[in-house]
Amino acid sequence: MKPTFLLALPLALLLGLAARPAVAQGVVRRHLVYFRDKANSPYAVSRPQEFLSARALARRSRQNIAVVARDLPVNPSYVAQVRGVAGVRLLYTSRWFNSAVVSCDSTALRAIAALPSVRQAQTLSKNPKPYRGSTPTPAANTANRTAGTRAQYGPAFKQNDLIGAIAMHDAGFRGEGMQIAVFDAGFPGVDQIPALAHLFAENRVLGTRNFVDGNKSVYLRNNHGTNCLSTIAGNREGFYIGTAPKASFYLCITEDASSEHPVEEANWLAAAEYADSVGVDIISSSLGYSEFDAPSTSYVYADMNGHTAISTRAATMAARVGMLVVSAAGNEGNSAWRYITAPADADSIMTVGAVDSMGRRASFSSYGPTADGRVKPTLVSMGLNSAVLSPAGNVVRGSGTSFACPILAGMIAGVWQANPTLTAQQIIQALSSTSSQPGTPNSSLGYGLPNFTGANTFAKTLKPPTPEPGDTPFAVYPNPTDDGMLQMTVPLNLRGQPLQVRIIDSRGRLVTTREVTAAAAVEQLPLPGIAKGLYICQIIYGKDKQSVQFVRK
Repeated sequence: MKPTFLLALPLALLLGLAARPAVAQGVVRRHLVYFRDKANSPYAVSRPQEFLSARALARRSRQNIAVVARDLPVNPSYVAQVRGVAGVRLLYTSRWFNSAVVSCDSTALRAIAALPSVRQAQTLSKNPKPYRGSTPTPAANTANRTAGTRAQYGPAFKQNDLIGAIAMHDAGFRGEGMQIAVFDAGFPGVDQIPALAHLFAENRVLGTRNFVDGNKSVYLRNNHGTNCLSTIAGNREGFYIGTAPKASFYLCITEDASSEHPVEEANWLAAAEYADSVGVDIISSSLGYSEFDAPSTSYVYADMNGHTAISTRAATMAARVGMLVVSAAGNEGNSAWRYITAPADADSIMTVGAVDSMGRRASFSSYGPTADGRVKPTLVSMGLNSAVLSPAGNVVRGSGTSFACPILAGMIAGVWQANPTLTAQQIIQALSSTSSQPGTPNSSLGYGLPNFTGANTFAKTLKPPTPEPGDTPFAVYPNPTDDGMLQMTVPLNLRGQPLQVRIIDSRGRLVTTREVTAAAAVEQLPLPGIAKGLYICQIIYGKDKQSVQFVRK
């Protein structure tokens, strides 16, 4: 994906899972290799501390989220098999997708595909061009800094005030103790900008990863990440203040701005799993995926259905493990595409559209809904003529849902900081229920403009989860499933009770019903003959019921 900095959110590459581009003999490309299973793994869900940090486990525990089989790392013996193929460079693995990203030519790829542990392989792109230290693209539309209505915020005043972030700061919430991962195309100048110096003086850049170049160097490449990070983290009174200047950050380069290929989505997946493992609370992603360079196959709007794009599936997984994913909606509102781009179509995330300083929709902001009819965007914030910092540390003006996204992500950090016992989904509920049009969401603004004061007041009325010792939430996995065979986790209070399990398709039609009395925490749920698509698994017990979504690939 090639970001259009300060003027528009990058279109982004998309991965058509059904299509496998031809790979020229001898040409080294990157590929996503899926393994068949996690059988005979040395890892176990009963020992999650071996692959998840204490903070990651604490985040799940607070939200009553169990560690399940999809969280287990890829079997090391399978990794060794792939590494043993001549000419293969294994870049990273994915726990959630049970896969690995490798770099090799077509001969080596055929050898990988023949391994007994490998289910399939998907070509992602050519290898990225090596970074050669080129000068970052200058920020466009540079504007003279003018004093805001409230002098200490400088030109960032309005974008803070529009969503109640100034009131949030006055109430004592500036993101302290919250961890935010920012996914982007580069962060040049971040380690030199005076308004971001506090991040380093207070050791609040907790980690860096460059998934494009395969290292930890992130203060290079494209300036888009610098612009976006500044809207959250800037903190120089009288000059510029962001929405969560006291939060801590993980900075991840997932985008290669020199080309548009599906490998960026795989990088996004890897970054999300990294964020999960270290215990991040919020992911801010100003990236979108809809078009590729040839020979990769672009998406169509029908693919924006919540379960097709790699980045979408990764964002959904991130939400399932208790992170709050904040994604830019896209800048296609006045283009032929018109609609949101992946991963903005993901379920259970915060998709952010753009408005001007008066709360009016920006013409470029992508429309919803998702292809399967869900409300998108979720909320909006200021993305037209937003104030951001350039790599040189100057305040410039730029437009795009790219900036609406992190501006809102910082405010969300403050809401969660003020209500630390709530789940990510409860925080989304509090924001959406107290926005400017909570009862009448539409495809332009979603639920509208949020406001800290209203969201914080509503959040105080919500009851945090109170799991029993040893309890586990209702869930099904693997999700997506390949053959319809699911595992169903059963909460402690429902074990031994007669349960009616109903499978409902995306149109609301009942597909099948089963009667189950679960004696253990995990119950087998075979679903032979189920067609590909999006489904709801619903359990009914007495007068109550619980539901979760899953995908049959």
